[in-house]
Amino acid sequence: QVQLVESGGGLVQAGGSLRLSCAASGSIFSINTMNWYRQAPGKQRELVALITSGGSTHYADSVKGRFTISRDNAKNTVYLQMNSLKPEDTAVYYCYAEARSGSSRPWYYYWGQGTQVTVSS
Repeated sequence: QVQLVESGGGLVQAGGSLRLSCAASGSIFSINTMNWYRQAPGKQRELVALITSGGSTHYADSVKGRFTISRDNAKNTVYLQMNSLKPEDTAVYYCYAEARSGSSRPWYYYWGQGTQVTVSS
């Protein structure tokens, strides 16, 4: 089993910045992709950004140029630096990871519990 614990959410004014962290722990041999999703009230969960084990990244168009995803493989941790925040970025942000407990074990996916980000206008 793998646990994902997010931190760093909060209330910020428009134009401000926040940095989210997500630490993975448990029976981890390797982690493939680590992603950030978000879900605003009444909306579907959407992909915000992802980063592969090799460091390749992908961003939703709505956050390109404002958000930066990074990871520390030694710490099994992924970060999301969010700058120039807008009220429409308000949502619960979820961490997601694909991990396995051994080289011959299957890959499983895991979700964090979510952290609230609120951007006031």
